[in-house]
Amino acid sequence: MVETRPKLVLVGADPRMVAELESLVGDRFEVALQPEEPVLNGVLRALGEGVLIVGPGGEQEWTNAFFDELGDHIRRRVMQLCREASELDASISGAVAGKREIESADGSQHFEVFVTSLAPDDDGRRRVAAVVRDVTIARRAQMKMDAIDRAGFELVRMDAEEVKRMNALERIQLLERRIVAYSKELLQFDHFGIFLIDHKRNKLEMVMQTGLPPEIQDLDLYLEDEGSGISGYVAKSGRSYICHDTTLDEKFLPGLTGARSSLTVPLRMHDKVIGIMDIESRNPGGFDDQDRQFAEIFGRYIAMALHMLQLLVTERSTVNENVSGRFEGEINEPLEDILHEVDWLTARPDADPETRRHVERILSDVESIRRRVKSVASGPQTLLGVDEAMQSREKDPAMVGKRILIADDNPKIRKIIGDVLGNRGAAIEAFSDGSQAIERLAHIDPGSGVPGFDLIVSDIQMPDRNGYEVFAAARKHCPDAPVILMTGFGYDPHHSIVRASQEGLQGVLFKPFEIELLINQVREALVGESG
Repeated sequence: MVETRPKLVLVGADPRMVAELESLVGDRFEVALQPEEPVLNGVLRALGEGVLIVGPGGEQEWTNAFFDELGDHIRRRVMQLCREASELDASISGAVAGKREIESADGSQHFEVFVTSLAPDDDGRRRVAAVVRDVTIARRAQMKMDAIDRAGFELVRMDAEEVKRMNALERIQLLERRIVAYSKELLQFDHFGIFLIDHKRNKLEMVMQTGLPPEIQDLDLYLEDEGSGISGYVAKSGRSYICHDTTLDEKFLPGLTGARSSLTVPLRMHDKVIGIMDIESRNPGGFDDQDRQFAEIFGRYIAMALHMLQLLVTERSTVNENVSGRFEGEINEPLEDILHEVDWLTARPDADPETRRHVERILSDVESIRRRVKSVASGPQTLLGVDEAMQSREKDPAMVGKRILIADDNPKIRKIIGDVLGNRGAAIEAFSDGSQAIERLAHIDPGSGVPGFDLIVSDIQMPDRNGYEVFAAARKHCPDAPVILMTGFGYDPHHSIVRASQEGLQGVLFKPFEIELLINQVREALVGESG
């Protein structure tokens, strides 16, 4: 029987230490040396870092398995950095060559490389070590964040000269194009929609979309946990929501086709939820938590851009009213002087009839100036050039016999438009609010003696229903009739202009406008509709 001695294994020990120990206990133990590389390799591999040690002569002395699996391009670059670091002052113990960032040959992977000189060995020779860390995921996230910052800056950047030349509709359309383009580039969606909150009705209103199914236009979405799908839930809770599979998620509204996964985030302005952004993919599992983070950040830029656009419109309204009011005050004194001179002329006993006729003309012109300035100063509650338009009774061939629906809650504007178009031969039906107009459109039935319309003219801002809702009803019940929307100074709290312009809106008029402009737009709409 062969006697077996217990084995004493030294991991990573100096060979001289092994020899000395064997001379002392070799009669009782089998002394063996186990290299430490397998242990280090296991640890460093688990840490996800590659290690390279380069000898004093620039030769590769040791690597771990993680480093060996890197591509040739990366290994050569790391070796080059180590050789450059070996040229540093060898007298500085632990001298660090620093951190560098390198990428794979095709740019798909990114690595951080930490290079440092090691303490010299007994012979005074110095080695250099490099630790390589894969930072591809972090780098991509940073690149995405940088792209979001750039896109966000572009969204809120409004070039003064560019914006000055635009009306409210053109500004909105510019913002819409930017939002859709940057969102598609950054968030990689198939379908996309932005809904803003109408706080008066606690309802979500869609203001822009691309790729969403047509049936979404007929949905009434409210701020509620149940009944209005994911959009209503996010708008009420203020929390983002990822739907990984629309066929399995109870919150996803049935009947909406084309999407297999979605990401919905709140749009916040000063920590107040003003709406939601809905992003959809045709594939299940299209979004993860990182997508959620990116969308939430970009959503804040979108909210800021929409808010800035509204501020521009509000500022324009305020400035116009202030300037008009100041102008009215400025011309009042010279007009009073003219009237004083007229009184002097009319009081003269020797004034002949011809002079009196001229004096009466001056009086009429002064009163006309006052009325027109007052109309401009009153802002969106009036129209311009009404006197001349009302005097005309000549029939317009483009309007004779055409049925026109008018919806405006301002009785003065409603009557002016109705009279002006009626005098030119149109058959007018006027309504004082959106609900009445929508109800009339819903009852169109030529077979039962309820005729349709050749044109719809509607205000955007009404107490009960907005301009887009009138537009949508017209598209549904009277699809061939063009629609013209009106709004004061471009004020559009429900973004009716954006929504309707995507679906074939004929035109927009910004009060106060010249009545002749309305006549021209009506004529163009009817001629185009007849053609």
